[in-house]
Amino acid sequence: MMPQSTFTLAAGFLLVSPWKPVLLLLPFIPWGIIISRIFDKHAARFTLPREKYNMIHLVMGTAAVLVAIAMPMKSELAFWLGWLLMIVILAADIMIFTSVHNKDERVPEAHRINLLDTSKWSEARKAKEQEKLAGKAELVIRSPDKSVVQVPQTGTPEFDLRVQAESIYSRAGQARASQVEFLPTGKDGQYQTRMLVDGVPVNSDPMPGADALRIMDFWRAAAKMDLADRRKKQMGEVTVERSDLKRKVRVTSIGAQSGMRVTMLFDPDKAVQRDLAEMGLLTQQVDDVKKLVASKGGVVLVAAPPDGGRTTTFYTLMRLTDAYTQNVQTVEIDPQGSLEGVRQNKFDATAEGPEYSTFVRSMIRRDPDVLGVAEMPDNNTAKEVAKADGERCRVYLSVGASGALQAMQGYVKAVGDADVAAKNLKAVIAQRLLRKLCQNCKVPYQPSPDMLKKLGLPTDKVPQLFKKGGQVMVKDKPQTCSMCDGNGYFGQEGAFEVYLLEDADRQAIKAQDWNALKLLLRKRNLPSIQQAALRKAIEGTTSVEEVGRVTAEQAPAPGAPSQAAAPKAAPATGAKA
Repeated sequence: MMPQSTFTLAAGFLLVSPWKPVLLLLPFIPWGIIISRIFDKHAARFTLPREKYNMIHLVMGTAAVLVAIAMPMKSELAFWLGWLLMIVILAADIMIFTSVHNKDERVPEAHRINLLDTSKWSEARKAKEQEKLAGKAELVIRSPDKSVVQVPQTGTPEFDLRVQAESIYSRAGQARASQVEFLPTGKDGQYQTRMLVDGVPVNSDPMPGADALRIMDFWRAAAKMDLADRRKKQMGEVTVERSDLKRKVRVTSIGAQSGMRVTMLFDPDKAVQRDLAEMGLLTQQVDDVKKLVASKGGVVLVAAPPDGGRTTTFYTLMRLTDAYTQNVQTVEIDPQGSLEGVRQNKFDATAEGPEYSTFVRSMIRRDPDVLGVAEMPDNNTAKEVAKADGERCRVYLSVGASGALQAMQGYVKAVGDADVAAKNLKAVIAQRLLRKLCQNCKVPYQPSPDMLKKLGLPTDKVPQLFKKGGQVMVKDKPQTCSMCDGNGYFGQEGAFEVYLLEDADRQAIKAQDWNALKLLLRKRNLPSIQQAALRKAIEGTTSVEEVGRVTAEQAPAPGAPSQAAAPKAAPATGAKA
């Protein structure tokens, strides 16, 4: 005779349908795959609290099991209710985790999790099918006409070239570079690549000129350029896709005496799309810019050194203007992005016709409410701007200068008449770009009184500053910060001078008494670029060393007009002033 306990256990198994345990197990399979293969790796990559999140996942999974098994198995309604509640708990766990991680400032925007985006699955499937037919490649490269650049067969020289070209792109992406340049070194026909990472150039080891030319021609061919012409300036865009990341790359080639040069600018449209709050302006400066945009007429100088974010600021000012109630136009040699509602007039420097300054004059005569002049390649352009109707037409003039004072000096010299230049001068906005400290690994420290005294900071109001780190502690062991890749900095933002000029300021400009002008600006407590940068160091946005590096750069000679080359967009990153 079977014991009573054994009989009860066997009977219990018979009372439960064999398919119910399987049905209870099924939701845990995709949940477990998402947790282990996506969420856990994501947390490890960006140095997020893995143990904490894994514990939460464990608790949620346990709660889901308890809810399901607490329901009587003999009741069909109760079973299905428990099964649905279990799915709800698991789904809530996934959605909460996704929301929390995507809001974490350590996770770059391009790497945020989106489990519901299935629009690219079919394209990825087609790309994999193409890889099987040809050699394996990491990237899908599309020409301007959206056609895919086919991958050559493995083992061929063309395939090796493809791998080299992709490798340069991938290294730039890993380093968070905003652009890559192929430059001749001037030695034995060699070339090198130069990446711009958070505004700082990073040079590679030299490579043979023949190899560099083949790589440059690969990208030029992808952008549908004329490969036979190595002298004339050419420009085209390609789209590069990898997994769920798609980026535009603007390829520019131009001949020079030492050899052809090619620049690859990443996501140029995004680089010039910044809200005013993202630029790095101080609170009072934001208010002054809004006040300036709301006013009418006059000339506003927008100044920065090369790669200093000038084009981004120029585009931001144009976007702040209501293009639907006003006639807003621009004059540009190489438009860096689109401006909704704004008529963007492109000047073709290679075509026969009027000079740039004459083209600007014709735009002014069309009587726009706002005109943005994106370059000042010569003195005649400044003269035409200075003659615009200061009551009816607002002109934003982009100039290359390291500060507001240098911009005004250069503008006056270019116009050639201080009275004419000062008459309609309304304001000056100047900037330089600072690298931002990586928020994941920056290191606080207590500055010495001598250090604060040298910086002109109050010794009793600055308890700590921050410096770059580059490493984080993981289980009491130092590891390279995965967010900044050990660099210590992540992204950029601007340090600004925003000077709304008054009558007394214009009188000083007419007299070219620059010391008097500086005194007038100082009396109104308008911060200089250096003072604005130091405030960012106190706030922990950047380091004192970075402030010193940026503000110590040599200013260009006053009066030197900006080059008529293509204006470069500020870097996309994080910052991106």
